[in-house]
Amino acid sequence: MYTILEKRQLSADVFYFKVEAPDIARNRKAGQFVLVQLDIEYGERVPLTIADANAEEGWIALVFQAVGATTLKLSRKNQGDKLGAVLGPLGNPTHIEKKGTVVCVGGGIGVAPLHPIVQAHKAAGNKVIVIMGARNKDLLIFEDEMRALADELYIMTDDGSAGTKGLVTEPLKQICESQCPPAEVVAIGPPIMMKFCALTTKPFNVPTTVSLNTIMIDGTGMCGGCRVSIGGETKFVCVDGPEFDGHLVDWDNMMMRMKSFKDREAEDLHKCRMEAQADAIAKGAK
Repeated sequence: MYTILEKRQLSADVFYFKVEAPDIARNRKAGQFVLVQLDIEYGERVPLTIADANAEEGWIALVFQAVGATTLKLSRKNQGDKLGAVLGPLGNPTHIEKKGTVVCVGGGIGVAPLHPIVQAHKAAGNKVIVIMGARNKDLLIFEDEMRALADELYIMTDDGSAGTKGLVTEPLKQICESQCPPAEVVAIGPPIMMKFCALTTKPFNVPTTVSLNTIMIDGTGMCGGCRVSIGGETKFVCVDGPEFDGHLVDWDNMMMRMKSFKDREAEDLHKCRMEAQADAIAKGAK
């Protein structure tokens, strides 16, 4: 169980794993996530949104960026290796219904969890416009998958190395102020990107859904690490989300809380890299 069936490196630090998880594959819905644990007894739980799944073949796809000690260790796993635990599906699924035109905005690695939402909206009969953004062409992921699904596709890069130079909010604003504004916008990516997508759509009264990826420990709402302020009310991303009304999120508070363990995370990452380097030297000496 939880065997890595396929591993691909999508960009410098971004990896794709196809993982054996038949129960999760059968029950998951768009927008839900899992908690991945490398070591069942001592390992940290890392929340990862399900990027794709196949119920008949019994696998789910996970896309993650190696930015911390645990995700760095996860990136060193290979095809055939097993994961300690994969818990889920967790969180509330995306509300999908036929509503007309839906704009789906993905920034960086956020394009991966956006993928099943685009699939679901297309299956519901909606027109789907996809806007993808990244710093440069080498950091774009799931372009072929999105191109195969989207009725219209916009690619934006900070340096203009692919698509159009600029921010995802630029085509988003143009679509919102057109004669046929979208019925809904869905945005997934870095918090600052989602914040400005929400600020862009608010003057046009376009409903905007965002998927939050906060600090998360137990995934049951008991630890309180993932709490956010939504319209002045305290919510927990793991049980109340991960999706919320982007116009109601207290973005500044959320981004401040996400920095809580930055120093500790940096220490653990440095230690992990030093251990890996020592292991490589030891293996080379044999």
